[in-house]
Amino acid sequence: MAGYKSERISEDIKRAVITVIRELKDPRIAGKMLTILRVDVSGDLSYAKVYVSALEGLDTAKQAVKALKNAEGYIKNHVSKALHLRKTPELHFVADNSIEQGMKIDELLRKNTPHE
Repeated sequence: MAGYKSERISEDIKRAVITVIRELKDPRIAGKMLTILRVDVSGDLSYAKVYVSALEGLDTAKQAVKALKNAEGYIKNHVSKALHLRKTPELHFVADNSIEQGMKIDELLRKNTPHE
């Protein structure tokens, strides 16, 4: 049962963070193709690791993570209001290059697949 609750809260936090990212005016975030890949919440729901990826690559994701860390208080406040949790988890943003790696794999597969 606890696994279901943490999964549900992870998805709720993910949706709330996506919503607030759209509102941020920081140039390191605005106009970038950012994706929140997943949110991992600790068992006691006190910490949440937010994985951020950018279509432009890992460097852009790292810059976005810096901006998100600067806006962490604002984001946490928004998440708290959106989810009505008794205690809102501490948010830790992590740059992830999964999208970039996926695009490289897709490109390799396209090159090695015979065309008909």
